[in-house]
Amino acid sequence: MAGLQHIGYFFSRGFGPQAWGRADWHWGYDWTRPDLYQQSVRALEDAGFDLVIAEDAVSLGDPSTLDLRIRQAYGGPKHDPLLLAPWLFAATRRIGVAPTVNAGVTPPYLAARQLATLAHLSSGRLGVNVVTDVGSARHAGLDPLPHDAAYDRAEEWIGLLRRLWRSWGPGYVGSESDWHFADGAALDAFTHEGGYFRTAGPLNALPLDDDPVVVSPGGSGRGLGFAGAHSDVQLALAPLSAAAVSAYRRKVHDAAALVGRSPTDLRVLFVLKPVLVSSAAEADRIVEASRHPSDDDLRAVALAFSSDSETDLLALDLDAPIPDGTFADHVSAGTVRGLVGDTPDAPLRELLTRKARLGRVADRSGFVGTADEFADFIEELATDADNDGVILSGDLHPAQVYRMLGDLVPVLRQRGLLRREYGDGGIRANLFDF
Repeated sequence: MAGLQHIGYFFSRGFGPQAWGRADWHWGYDWTRPDLYQQSVRALEDAGFDLVIAEDAVSLGDPSTLDLRIRQAYGGPKHDPLLLAPWLFAATRRIGVAPTVNAGVTPPYLAARQLATLAHLSSGRLGVNVVTDVGSARHAGLDPLPHDAAYDRAEEWIGLLRRLWRSWGPGYVGSESDWHFADGAALDAFTHEGGYFRTAGPLNALPLDDDPVVVSPGGSGRGLGFAGAHSDVQLALAPLSAAAVSAYRRKVHDAAALVGRSPTDLRVLFVLKPVLVSSAAEADRIVEASRHPSDDDLRAVALAFSSDSETDLLALDLDAPIPDGTFADHVSAGTVRGLVGDTPDAPLRELLTRKARLGRVADRSGFVGTADEFADFIEELATDADNDGVILSGDLHPAQVYRMLGDLVPVLRQRGLLRREYGDGGIRANLFDF
């Protein structure tokens, strides 16, 4: 029988226009203000979610695709989620918050100091979602790096953060009785000149009882290796079967074992975007309708993919294959494969039609279903794949959050899959108390 699962929320547009282009927008919220996010995160905390993760991208993208990226706010604007975090901590008491920080453009000393400050302000509820995006390099006056080199840089970066967080060692005394605050000689006044960074310690911030929780995405070999070596939470994507989930988890755990870590040292949480409906018949209707998209539906799919890949598919002939050379080097092979699959010579219309199709959670072909069917799926992964939990994905808009929680939480609680109370100890305790 499945036990409690760790459940979190990933707001996939980051600190940007939530629910843009949908009826939810007309609730009257201003996405630049904290109220919308505070209300939604309070609801997630009341539901018993472990953490909320804020997506971010520093750049609007390549100058040639700016209009494509912002035409319907797919790629921006985005404000800095690190600066939103204090507002979320002020509105909540238990839930963890993990804003995204780019290891390529944020100097390690600055990042260590900002994150240490937020960890203290939040009473240990801070996490950090570490990304290695190389497209933002020019904004920081840096040259872009190849994929694997970006992970090399991120490994040096996180190693420096951890050394800086611990650079006070036993130097902090904090004894008021004899006015003895600290021993300077015990601090780690190191200098570092590495492959990507030059910095020095110690950090000008108080030491931490625990490092902030490190979250990382990335399903490539290097991404999984980074997670195994450095992360507390791996944001995972995989096919829906228990076998695929088990295989993915095994890769992360093998990467952890290579550096002497145990599988219990990290949580692998699969990112899902459920479409919850009131009945199986309604789910079947939605799935069937998705198999016959209109040209407007296909254009919407093309726009979303174009924005994410910074490649304008809207200019191509729907009834011809994608021309060779359409995707530049900045588009990963996995992203291209997600569109073309094993049929690169198929017309673009066919490829977009496949992308538009939805599937039923009941038959493990997608995420459209009732709350009970979705709970069945979570329970199956916990029982058959020894899964740690899931991260639900979507806009962080109260209308969407309330609908999802109203349908899902009672069922998950009844099944014993979702916590009813929090323990003490902040985000780390949330993730590792079971």
